Amino acid sequence: MIRRNILNGLLNHLHEPEITLITGPRQVGKTTLMHLMAEKLAAEGLPSIFLHLDNEADNKVMASQAGLIARMQNESDGRKLFVFIDEIQLKENAGLFMKGLYDMNLPVKFILSGSGSIELRANIQESMCGRKRVFEVMPVSFFEFADFRTGYAHTDHLGSYLMNDFTGGLTLLNEYLNFGGYPRVITATTVHEKIDVINEIYQSYMTRDIQQLLRGHGPEIYGRMISLLAAQTGGMINLSNLSNETRAALPTIQKYLWYAERTWFIKMIPPLHGNKVKEITKSPVVYFVDHGMRNFAIRMFGNIHNHRDHGFVFQNLVCTMLINTLQRHIYDLHFWRTINKAEVDFVIDRYENPLPVEVKYASLSKPEITRSLRSFIDHYSPTDAWVINLSYSGKLALGSSTVHFIPFFRLQPFLEELRTEPERLFRVSEQEVVYNLMQPAANKRLRKTNLYSNFHPFVHNQYNLLRHESH
Repeated sequence: MIRRNILNGLLNHLHEPEITLITGPRQVGKTTLMHLMAEKLAAEGLPSIFLHLDNEADNKVMASQAGLIARMQNESDGRKLFVFIDEIQLKENAGLFMKGLYDMNLPVKFILSGSGSIELRANIQESMCGRKRVFEVMPVSFFEFADFRTGYAHTDHLGSYLMNDFTGGLTLLNEYLNFGGYPRVITATTVHEKIDVINEIYQSYMTRDIQQLLRGHGPEIYGRMISLLAAQTGGMINLSNLSNETRAALPTIQKYLWYAERTWFIKMIPPLHGNKVKEITKSPVVYFVDHGMRNFAIRMFGNIHNHRDHGFVFQNLVCTMLINTLQRHIYDLHFWRTINKAEVDFVIDRYENPLPVEVKYASLSKPEITRSLRSFIDHYSPTDAWVINLSYSGKLALGSSTVHFIPFFRLQPFLEELRTEPERLFRVSEQEVVYNLMQPAANKRLRKTNLYSNFHPFVHNQYNLLRHESH
């Protein structure tokens, strides 16, 4: 079984009062995670029940709140009961149904899962505000995949192991770039079986999610749009071209793009614009949540051979890693491009200190900085920049910026540092900022810093408290 990093967060949330809502694309392992959670509770001797809403008998239990409460009372021994409900999107008015149960303050913890239904997401968001925590399960990451493929023998030092066995690491990377991260695709033992699995997942998505949304109108157009987007991964979306190629009206294409993103199939990355005249400020670029699915959409599944194709898919892989790192984060992901064709693949918008990220599917032997990255650094003077490549590790000072050359296999610690950066900055600087605000000379200087703008309400509350205590 493939170990998923999100499991620890799910287990920790079992003992929180809010509803645990597990969402994500179809067949990424949500049900498996729920069973693992139930097994952990059973090992601790805690009572639980598991309902599958694609099961007729369980559907009858969920027909009314009274029916579910009766089932819970039958299963309860007086202690808190853990109730798992799989495929909650199959329940009509699921949000209102669960909100009513939650507001009864029953001695019950609810754990729900649901796939890419737009109605479910809107229903849950509107009806259960403040009553849930959402966990998005995405396809298996490269490092989860590599850990599984190496038999969990190098978990604590996986990046170092892959760098030391560089040829073996590249072999794993090539497999992952070709086939993607759906669990059943990974565990399939032959290429033919992998193709059958990815085809089944794709057809299930088209028939169960998209045709339901389109109500039978235009699934062929939607499929053509997906193929066109797959062929231009990392490129800016041209609505007029998509409209012409699919022979669909512009509003239809805009609606279908929204559907594709809301059902976890694609991700549109907006441009960064800092009010600079020559920057492109409108069209997003497109990436796929799973690059194996992207490959399948253009008949390249398991068939990526040339360097150029590897480069596009590698860039898509880095994009998904950044997106997953920044889930529910205060930082935003962008790209940067000017009308003079200077471009940076990704920019993590950290307010006044953006982090540019260049992606190179190449084994660098020395530091190389593109003219585009130099241009970005000249415009924005970031403290740091990343160049993610296959092999070279090092740093290079460029003005007041430090360019970090990061081998892909050693990327994980950098992502973790990025994920925890706001909390670390807050904890380290909290008392220092409050103290400095009490110094007249520092007050004006701090107004120019990120910390001041990020924590402005908190800081002034603390400042007022300190002034009150000092008097």
